[in-house]
Amino acid sequence: MLHAVAMNLVPPSDSNDYVQLLDTLKERIRTSRLRAALAVNEELILLYWEIGRDILDRQDSAGWGAKIVDRLSTDLKHDFPEMTGFSPRNLKYMRALAEAFPNREIVQQVIAQLPWGHAITLVEAVKDRTQRIWYGKQAREHGWSRKVLAFQIGSDLFARQGKALTNFERTLPTPQSDLAQALIKDPYSFDFLGLGPDVLERELERSLLDHLRSLILELGKGFAFVGSQYHLEVAGQDYYLDLLFYHLQLRCFVVVELKIEEFKPEFAGKMNFYLSAVDDLLRHTDDAPTIGIILCQGKNAVVVEYALRDSVKPMAVAGYTLSTALPAPLQAALPTAEDLAREFPLMSLVKLRIDIERELRALADEDSFPNDHPLELKELVRASEAVRALPSTEAFMAIVRSLNEAAHGIDIAKDQAEIATDAATRFLTDIRTYRVNR
Repeated sequence: MLHAVAMNLVPPSDSNDYVQLLDTLKERIRTSRLRAALAVNEELILLYWEIGRDILDRQDSAGWGAKIVDRLSTDLKHDFPEMTGFSPRNLKYMRALAEAFPNREIVQQVIAQLPWGHAITLVEAVKDRTQRIWYGKQAREHGWSRKVLAFQIGSDLFARQGKALTNFERTLPTPQSDLAQALIKDPYSFDFLGLGPDVLERELERSLLDHLRSLILELGKGFAFVGSQYHLEVAGQDYYLDLLFYHLQLRCFVVVELKIEEFKPEFAGKMNFYLSAVDDLLRHTDDAPTIGIILCQGKNAVVVEYALRDSVKPMAVAGYTLSTALPAPLQAALPTAEDLAREFPLMSLVKLRIDIERELRALADEDSFPNDHPLELKELVRASEAVRALPSTEAFMAIVRSLNEAAHGIDIAKDQAEIATDAATRFLTDIRTYRVNR
């Protein structure tokens, strides 16, 4: 009877026991769904890799051409209409994935733990196999989005990580010194601030705080922001730290000082004072020694080595960039002028035509020539008696059609393009000489 009564009891929805049970079940469901999603993703990436490997194998062994990808795409979409991802473009990405990561074990351990978009980014943006694996592991460990992964690749994080000049090996115990060294970059990329080279220290600090999320992303995983211009009172005097962080993995405070000039030895002395003060006033007994990072616009390695040599406090000196120019890896990926000339043989003709037309129109403006309607290239030449008399004009008039065809994307024979380039170059030189000497 008591058992039957107990079976009919329903606890109030706001009781502690019920709330605790509900929270436990919801967390279990979320975890299970996440595991299921990760398992599905892993199977999908491995499937894509195997498809790409099979396409590569057939193309290598049987000599199949690129058209096989289009045929496979059509047939696979016909047989599996409920599945997406079998477009020709995606099949080419699968082939590129298998080519970039020939080792299945690496794919399973690293790439299959990331979304497909991340895998594509790694294949497209990173040429070196070692770096691909490194970026893949970092993306998995830090939970980077695809956009963040692309940013880290573009800023050449691989080359910057762990490269700062430090005294960690001498001032920190071995496990912590290795981890601390690996976490400090050189240089730090503050390009997201959009500041010029003449920025003041306070402007730099303010901008970093305005972009705190981007700053912490650039500093790396584990940095928790404590404060800016953090106040310390020592012997009745006030001191202010530019930026103060706590690192969750190192279990220590990190003092960051910003300088808009080259490193000077006295910067290390000031940082040594700050680290002693933080260790005394803020550090808990369970915390590791406080670390200092001095960020400068430039540094001399020998000067830094001397400044840190006898310091007993752990310090790092690193540079930072404020340039809005493309990072070196992206610059390296851009085509050179020679690449463009090979890939687009008519590009030089198009540029010559633009430059010539610009010079002729400037000349017409200087001569106050009536310009009631846009003039064609030949009309602009005829508009000036002086231009008509130039020694290169006759040859130029003979190749104007070639210039116009190039500007409209019409193919021109190689020898015809060479003749047109030579004639246009001589004509442009003559016009510019005439305008300077007139």
